[in-house]
Amino acid sequence: MGYRWKNKLEVDEAVVVVMNTLEKKGSLKEWLVRTLKQSIGDSDPELGKYFYEEIKMHAPAALKYFEVVEG
Repeated sequence: MGYRWKNKLEVDEAVVVVMNTLEKKGSLKEWLVRTLKQSIGDSDPELGKYFYEEIKMHAPAALKYFEVVEG
């Protein structure tokens, strides 16, 4: 089940979870990706955009899990 982000701090916390998980495990579990994708979809579009910007900056290896294609 996703979580509706209410502000950038909540998005930042999700980004930290992604960063820490990649650092410790080397990959993201399917349940985590699914939960974050639902959070992106359920939250304000600006917060979803912010999530992608922060992931790109702090955990670019995670972009492949969220189907963001660099061009």
